[in-house]
Amino acid sequence: MLTRATLTRVVGAALEEDAPWGDLTSATLLPADATATADLVAREPGVFSGGEVFAAAFTLTDPEVTVDLHVGEGDAFAAGDVLATVTGAARSLLTAERVALNFTQRMSGIATLTAAYVAAVEGTRARIADTRKTTPGLRAFERHAVACGGGRNHRFSLSDAVMAKDNHLAVLQRTGLDLASALREAVARLPHTAHVVVEVDRLDQIPAVLDGGAHTVLLDNFTPDELRAGVALIDGRATAEASGGVDLDTVAAIARTGVDVISVGALTHSARALDLGLDLRID
Repeated sequence: MLTRATLTRVVGAALEEDAPWGDLTSATLLPADATATADLVAREPGVFSGGEVFAAAFTLTDPEVTVDLHVGEGDAFAAGDVLATVTGAARSLLTAERVALNFTQRMSGIATLTAAYVAAVEGTRARIADTRKTTPGLRAFERHAVACGGGRNHRFSLSDAVMAKDNHLAVLQRTGLDLASALREAVARLPHTAHVVVEVDRLDQIPAVLDGGAHTVLLDNFTPDELRAGVALIDGRATAEASGGVDLDTVAAIARTGVDVISVGALTHSARALDLGLDLRID
């Protein structure tokens, strides 16, 4: 859920970046009393995300601007559909246009890509989840877009869960601590609500991870056959999560191995911005 504080902070920073001393073109070229209406039009089909962000770009620029959203978060749309209508001072609309479009195109692109992954694993138990491979400063927006596409959100930050990955395990190994004991000591110090995820890249690591009390075993870069073997070893004692080597060509086969979660960095780091345009009509 996007809070008003997050919207104001992130969108406000983007507006300041784009017009630090105002919009020189609009302020000098356009009459102050000129008004306009603009439609947010889809140039291609997709899944919508970022309506609140789109609206905030205009209302933070000018509280007198009105924004009417015609689709909801997570709604599918076709090319040519009008997704929103904006009315107000022409100067304000043109000042906020690029920031509004940048966010909405990016978020709708993520939602659209996520929906494709979710559709690819339909009929299996696997849930599609995002990762921390997000644009710095935009994580809340990008995770919201994943949810709009039907995906699940992984931990938001390093503060939310224990997630021991290969580099953590390498440090542990150098200290001479065995993995199971180190995990049990960590779990004993954690609040009872804290979730523990441990990444493995070999099947023989799984028993120690389970003995240490991990709640999720992250099977990294396993082949489908190895994933099936890993799921059998875990045998319901923890959540089985797959990651690495996941794309739209491989995700269905990964899902059929019986894993519970498939985490996909590409949802946020490789999503293409959708082609959305703002078509202006002078009142």
